[in-house]
This record gives sequence, structure tokens and C-alpha cells, in this order.
Amino acid sequence: MKKYSLLLILALFCLNGFSQTTTPVIDTTQKVIASRKNSIAQQKKPYVILISADGFRWDYADKYNAENLIRLRKEGVSAASMVPSYPSVTFPNHYAMVTGLYPSHSGLVNNTFFDRDRKDFYSMGNKKKVADGTWYGGTPLWVLAEQQNMLSASFYWVASEAAIKDTRPSYYYVYNEKIDIHNRIAAVVQWLKLPPEQRPHLITFYFPQVDHAGHLYNPDAPQTEQEVHYVDSAVNELNNAVKATGLDVNFVFVSDHGMTKVDTLNPIKIPAAIDTSKFVVSGDGILVELYAKDKQYIQATYDALKKEAKDYQVYLKTNVPAKLHYSATDDWHNRIGDILLIPEWPKVFNLSNRKKINPGWHGYDPTVVKDMHATFYAWGPAFKKNLSIPSFQNVDVYNMISQILGLNITEKVDGTKQLVNKILLKKAVKK
Repeated sequence: MKKYSLLLILALFCLNGFSQTTTPVIDTTQKVIASRKNSIAQQKKPYVILISADGFRWDYADKYNAENLIRLRKEGVSAASMVPSYPSVTFPNHYAMVTGLYPSHSGLVNNTFFDRDRKDFYSMGNKKKVADGTWYGGTPLWVLAEQQNMLSASFYWVASEAAIKDTRPSYYYVYNEKIDIHNRIAAVVQWLKLPPEQRPHLITFYFPQVDHAGHLYNPDAPQTEQEVHYVDSAVNELNNAVKATGLDVNFVFVSDHGMTKVDTLNPIKIPAAIDTSKFVVSGDGILVELYAKDKQYIQATYDALKKEAKDYQVYLKTNVPAKLHYSATDDWHNRIGDILLIPEWPKVFNLSNRKKINPGWHGYDPTVVKDMHATFYAWGPAFKKNLSIPSFQNVDVYNMISQILGLNITEKVDGTKQLVNKILLKKAVKK
């Protein structure tokens, strides 16, 4: 009996040891590509810190009296709102701002999607896929900068830890939420105190907190207000710390999308017309896409879905409204579904039969649901002062930051120079 008890204890010890050794280790170390240097010409260029507060709806600063952001935007530029690209979700819109491409054109068409050519899924929750640069089209700002001998740094941004066109930022971190805000700000200051040949001129910085609260509680909840004030305080701390370096740095404060309350009691169940033996199904919540295993099934399934559709719209890939830039003609990477199901606000799909539906969602058509609109403020030596502008498309951010940094855009983008012409001082506009 004692023999078997000892064996059991040893087995449990080994099992416990195995479970500890297989617990994922969170990587909080800074990655540095030490071989790079700013060229002499690039050392003379301006500095930009691009800050994103995920889910920071267009009206949150005023709604929750974010005093620091209100003060800082008065020193520069504020937009009535910034219009996200469709679908108005996190990964596609962060990437749209740094590539100047609509999601359908960059290939990052959703947070999760199916790639017909690869016969594989991309998911924002799959760290290996996220870090694989072959999933991403376009040329992100940090890649554009590095290609032109200007150093960049990232304290998080979608795709910043992937080698896109074989290039990552010179300084970056693998995404995690373990590094506290004071150490993150200290890292930015350290970057800006580096010698000119090693100092990054483009820095990205990301906050997830407001989005988390909006999803879990709703946009009007006290928890969301608390996180808005957290971001407001942190941006002020970052602004003051950077100012103390003596460098004239330009700040751009954005969000990827807004947030809205949804009907949590009456979600849309999986439509009877969807046959998973005939279609690969991707998505849930605010967008469901069906990828036909055989094209012959598309029309009949579409017709059946149209007949039973209630509280959602059904589109063929070929007849998606042009305003969404999400149709067959826009599908540069063959990643948009053959049939799309788009719920009408405030409805959401619940195809996975979740027991609880979060009260806060985003992803709807931003031309229909104003709550999807994002925030845009900017201040610093490149920007006009005390200027308010109308809403604009988020793909224009790419051209604007490229202009400030004096970078040459090397390929076709969807962004325009309209934002450049409205908000930059003449001295910041390259002839």
C-alpha cells in the first residue's frame, strides 16, 4: 500500500511540475535591432508619438470630462469624430491607420477571418498568426520609416511584432498587459534620450482599458468612465515626461472605433439556411461570413437566407454596398466571404451559443451607427492651434503622419491628403 501511495505522490509531483513548466511565459522584454541607425538626413526630422486608446468613442472626452485631453486638444486639433473603416473592429482599424488601406485592401479584413488560398484562419487571439508577417499587406508606417533609414519604436500596435516585408520596428515589445504604465512611459522617455543616430522618430503607444470596460459593462457604465480617466491621466503623464526631454514632439491621439449598447436578451441565433457541410463559417456578433466549399451552393443559400432574415441584412460578396469597401471588387486578398450576414443595430448574432452576451459592442456600419465613430486629437509643433475639423476617414492618418516625418509613400493607398491640408502648419507640409 505504501509503495502505491509513494508512486501516486511522485506522479502528482511530476504532473504538477509539468503543468508549471507548460504555463505560458509572458515576454516583457524589449526587442532591439541594434544594427540600425538613423541617416544624417533623418536625424533632423520631426518626432511623432501615435497613441491609441482602444474603444475610446468620439464623445467620451466630453461625456466623462477628460480634463487633460480636452486641454491638450485645445492646444492643437480636434475632429468632430474619426470614421473607422468597415468592419469597425480593432485589428482592421489599427492597421488601416498605419497603412492607409481599407481592411479589404490590406488583407486584415476582420479580427478573425478565413483565407481561401491558405485554407486557414487568422485570429487576433493566435499569437503565432499575429506575429506572422505574411498575413499583412501594405506598408505600415514603421516599415516605411525603417526602409528610409528612420528608426521607429512600438509600445504595442497591431502587427508591430510581425516582420512585415521582413521589417519590424527597431525597438518593440510583444503585446502583454503586465508592464505598468509608469514603466511604459519611462521606456518612451529612454528612447527619446538616446543619441540622435539611435533615437526613434516614430513611436506607437496603445491602451486597451477603455475597450475592455465598454465591452464588459457598456459605454455608460461607471467602469468605462473610470478607464477614460485612467487614459486621460496617463496621456498627461506621457505628455509631461516627453516635454521634459526638451524635444519638440508631435502627439496624435486616436481610437480604432467607438462602442454601443446592444440587445443582450434577444440575440440572433444561427439561421436554419446555413449548412456547415457546405460552408466554412467565420465570425459572430456583428458580422458573419460564409465561404462556400463549392460555388454551386452560394445562390440557393443566399436566397434562403434572404427569405428568413429578420434583424439582419444578407449580401452576396458581389452586392455589398460600395460605401463599405468590402465587396468582391475590393477583396484584394480573397478573404471576404461569399455571403455576408450583417445585423441591424442593436442586434447581435450568437452563433456560438454563448451563455452571456456582452452589453457593449462595436463593428457596425459607421455610416449608420454614430456610436462606432472614433476619436482624433493632435498637438505639437506641426499642427495648427485651437482648430476643430469635421469628421474624416481614418485611412487619412497614414498620409498625415508620413507628411510630418517627411517619408515618401511608395505604393498606392486609400488615404488622401485632405487631412494634411486641413491640420498641418505650412512649415510641416513638404512641397
